[in-house]
Amino acid sequence: MGDHFKVDVDQLDRFVKTLQQATKDLDEARQALAHVRAAEMGTSRLDEACDTFQERWKYGSEQLSEMIGAISEGVKANKLSYEELEENLESALKQMAEASTSGDGVKG
Repeated sequence: MGDHFKVDVDQLDRFVKTLQQATKDLDEARQALAHVRAAEMGTSRLDEACDTFQERWKYGSEQLSEMIGAISEGVKANKLSYEELEENLESALKQMAEASTSGDGVKG
């Protein structure tokens, strides 16, 4: 069974960093657009469309940032769980090996 399920905790770290960078990039893009005023674009119809887009973009980007943050926290928690599992498994296997070589686990 172990041959079919493997977790690369370093890859989980890289994934978390990628998610955090995506959130940062999204926030930077939103902030850059926040300085552009619709009145600078042209006609009143275009200005209104730009204002509507700005409002939707702000709301949508904030929602995406929250979701990405939640995913990032979940991946971090899973990574810690896998690391703890590996440590506990390693410790248990060492104890079993010590018991078998010391004769404690041998019935006679």
